[in-house]
Parts: sequence; structure tokens; C-alpha cells
Amino acid sequence: MRWRLPSLVLPILLAITPAARADLVYVLNSGEASITVLDAVTRQEVRRIPVLREPHHLVLTPDGSELVIADSGGNEVFFVKPETGEVLRRARISNPYHLEYSPDGKYLVIASLRRDQVDILDAATLELVHRFRPGDKPSHVAFTPDSRTVFVTMQGDRAVAAFDMGTRTHLWTQEVGPEPAGIIWHRGRLIIGIMGSDHFVTLDPVTREVRQAFTLGRGAHTIFPSPDGRSLYATSRVDSRLAEIDPETLAVRRTWAIPGGPDCLTFDPEGRVWMTLRWIGRVAVLDPRGDTWETVRVGRSPHGIFFKPRRDGVGGDFALSMAGATSGTRPLATPLPRRPHAGAPPPAGIVPGSIPAAPAIPASLRRTP
Repeated sequence: MRWRLPSLVLPILLAITPAARADLVYVLNSGEASITVLDAVTRQEVRRIPVLREPHHLVLTPDGSELVIADSGGNEVFFVKPETGEVLRRARISNPYHLEYSPDGKYLVIASLRRDQVDILDAATLELVHRFRPGDKPSHVAFTPDSRTVFVTMQGDRAVAAFDMGTRTHLWTQEVGPEPAGIIWHRGRLIIGIMGSDHFVTLDPVTREVRQAFTLGRGAHTIFPSPDGRSLYATSRVDSRLAEIDPETLAVRRTWAIPGGPDCLTFDPEGRVWMTLRWIGRVAVLDPRGDTWETVRVGRSPHGIFFKPRRDGVGGDFALSMAGATSGTRPLATPLPRRPHAGAPPPAGIVPGSIPAAPAIPASLRRTP
């Protein structure tokens, strides 16, 4: 007699195969109040998490144990277990649009785009420590590596505002250009996307000198350091471009025309760039070593995105253990030490200076510019 598995047993066995431990990608669908969780290998949706109204941005807690997802329209933040997508708890927060933890892990700063406020919260208790009302449309947040100063782009005021975290004072406001959006700390300077124009600028936080850094395209929006520190990647939403930027000179090395409005970025341990395509409800996955990418359908108006490794030896905060962690919205004085699982060597993909070739993209998913 030929032996067969009962039909009810097979799904249980499939659920405990190695594929069940594939890396995950979280995508915030701001146009339909949900979070798509993708299997990073198959590119299939494995979970859809409902939220209240309008999620835009997300951040990993300093210890890497929780993913904090801000629902700005719903006035709540969701704390999610990144390994599974389980919602652990929720908290009421006033209009959380963009958010970032201080590098020392003590504070969580919230930029409230609609309510024109910047809130400093105690990271452990979420109690409001101080509220600033610096001007029109606070947008994106970035810190200095020593956690002493936080900077916020003010879209409605064409400016960047600086705040002293110790004295709780508004230090200065500096005009930088129309509708400034994404902002990062990079080697002693700030780099800001000028969304109302086509370029990025640098801002010296001491002298407050503003210089045009590079031109990318209309809707110049956000910029992210690669985990290995070898590149910066910047987006323009209107002209639909992604650019690789030299971290030393800020010269544009390469550009890719990727239709759909590239917005936020995340990176996997193989060095691929994952980006939300805001206008077409998709995510694009680009291997910078080639000229092809694939797209994956998600929800409407995807915005924030986060790659969660679940393989042995790689923590959720793997990017903070590499050279690129010294730049960004939460820059560190030095990268965090790697914390591999006991007995598991760190994969070659996260060793600075040794990023291996990415696995081949299936032909059925391949896109060419």
C-alpha cells in the first residue's frame, strides 16, 4: 500500500521547514491602513497586519527587540515582534509621523507633520518629556552621534530646526530650500533632501553653512547609508530615480530610473536595496552590482520599509554592527559589536569589506531598466 500524509498534517510540516525561517520585510501601506509582511526569499506576502488609519514610518528599538510602527492618522504606535509580526502592545501618541531613538537609547523623538510639534518622549515609559512647537510641518528626524542634538526638517518653513536634548531648548532654525524632507548625519555634516526641488544639500551644524551637494531629480526626498559604509543611496520621488552616492565626495556614482516613485529604503545582508514605490503600490528590490531589479506588489501608497533577518548569526540590528551605522538618522560613534547566536559564525554578507554576490533573481521576476 502506498503511504500518504493526511491532508491536515502537510500544512503543519510545511510550517516548520527551514523556509518558515526566511527573512522578513515589513512594508507600511499608508494608503490602506495596513502592514504587509513579505517572505524575503519567495517575495510572497505571509501576513497582513491591520492598523488604524495611516502608517508612514517605523524604527527598531535600541535593543533590537521591537519594531515601532507609527500610525500618524490613528495617533498610535504599534510595537511589533520583528521575528513574527506579532503585535505586542500599542500606545497612544499624538500624530506620530517620523520617529527616531537617540543613539544612547534614552529618548524617542516624534515629528508631528500635521500638528506642528516635535515631542521628546522617555524611551522606556513613553512619557512626554518636552514638546516644541518650532514651526510649520516638522517632517524627518536625525541625531548627532553623542545624542546631544536632534535636527528636524521643517517642510513648511523651508528649514531645519536644531534642539538641545539636555537643556530642552530650540537652538536655531536654518533655511535650506523648499520642502526639506529626509535628513541624516554624515561625517560631521547633515545631508538633506530638498523635496520641492531636485537636489540634496549639506548643512554644517556649527557654522550653519548650506551647500548644494548633488542633483538627482524632482522630488529629491531621502538618503540612507548602506550598512557597509561604502555608499549612500538617495531617492527622488517625482522623477523616479535612485542614486548611489560616494560617501567621501558626495558625487553621484550611478543612477537607476525606477518607475513608481522610490521613497524609503532598507538593505539586506547581501547588499541589495529594497525600496517602496509610493505611487504604484509596489516594492522594488535592486542588486547594485547589476542593472536589473524586481518588483513585488504590496498595498496602496507604501512608505516605510524594514528588512528583518531571521537567519542564524544575524540580529535584527545587523546594519548597526557595520560601518554605515556611523551615519544616518541614529548615528553611532562606532558600530555596535556583532551579537551572533551561540556557535554560529556571522555570515560573510555582514562582514565589512566582504559582501558576497547576491543569489540570482528568478527570471520570472527580473526587470530591466
